[in-house]
Amino acid sequence: MEFTIPRHVQTIAHRVRQFLDDEVIPVETELLRTGRDLNNDILQDLRVKAKAAELWAPTMPKAWGGMGLNIQEIVPVFEAAGRSLLGPLATHCASPDEGNMHLLHNWADEEQTERYLAPLAKGETFSSFSMTEPAPGAGSDPRMILTRAERDGGDWVINGHKWLSTNGEIADFFIIMAVTNPDLHPYQGCTQFLAPRETPGIHILRDVPVMGAKDFGGHVEIRYENLRLPHSAILGEEGQGFMLAQSRLAPARLTHCMRWTGIAQRALEIATEYATTREAFGGPLSAKQSLQWMLADSEMELKMGRLLIHEAAWLLAQGEQARVETSIAKVQVAEAVCRVLDRCIQICGGRGISRDLPLSTWYEKARAFRIYDGASEVHRMVVARDVIKRYGGMDKSR
Repeated sequence: MEFTIPRHVQTIAHRVRQFLDDEVIPVETELLRTGRDLNNDILQDLRVKAKAAELWAPTMPKAWGGMGLNIQEIVPVFEAAGRSLLGPLATHCASPDEGNMHLLHNWADEEQTERYLAPLAKGETFSSFSMTEPAPGAGSDPRMILTRAERDGGDWVINGHKWLSTNGEIADFFIIMAVTNPDLHPYQGCTQFLAPRETPGIHILRDVPVMGAKDFGGHVEIRYENLRLPHSAILGEEGQGFMLAQSRLAPARLTHCMRWTGIAQRALEIATEYATTREAFGGPLSAKQSLQWMLADSEMELKMGRLLIHEAAWLLAQGEQARVETSIAKVQVAEAVCRVLDRCIQICGGRGISRDLPLSTWYEKARAFRIYDGASEVHRMVVARDVIKRYGGMDKSR
């Protein structure tokens, strides 16, 4: 396996980090100081600067103003962008738009590319992936999907109830997962549809309040009531919904790992600086063995997470599905990030839980990472099945 980071990618990652230090983190600091949420005017100002610095849309083709980087090359770039929650939004590699661009780039036809992908890649629009449903619908088990799409002449009519559709407050279009043939297993009976926001039948009920500060774009609850779409609204082909979802989710869960590693790395730097400058009990906190162990454990866990990310990215670059490897990386990184942030807050004490530092905000937001794009328990099931398949039939006399 080749994990060497090419020199030009190292240069890009360095430039992204410098951009965050110079442009993004000062905005983050001001928002934390004033208690304000990110708004579109502030975001667009950052995006103009990112484009001017040629640090825009790392995964998109250069013809659309992107950087044209592959799955392996984006690993250090996404980590650098992820050093602030605003960084991926500013450089256009944030969820869900980044995952939706990947999906559309692979599966959209020429008309869909022009109508949906090109404007999204240029930052002219926002998108939402609408699959999760409230109970008893699809959540951790997407096979429980209840939303239905039925043929009516040359059209499809969609009815269903979704929630936690990220970006739903601002999305210009939705990618909707629905059952098109209930007689088949969901893996063969579901289809994805592209629906412009203004289409009659899309009813945004509310933005679902979530843990921590409000996220830009929200996580909305939606009812689709007699939403009529033409057959040309199908992404890919009828019945390919789950296959397309998997092609989106495997890289997407890995990019979450990259971005959150950036947050955890910056948290470790903040806590280490504090520990070396704060004096108590006759010396700097960094001289206390109990804190040294916290710093060491955090450094080791981040190092292991990066290696798992690189392995999974390398396999995806070879054309492998890397389902087990992305599951392992997702669990390890999501849980390690939460532990690292917890330690860093503990090291910083009262300052750590204050809003003077971003640690407490990150801690609140990181908790959801163990749930979205597959809960840790679901990914452990994937890994366990692989272990049982490989070792369960071995000769017991060995």
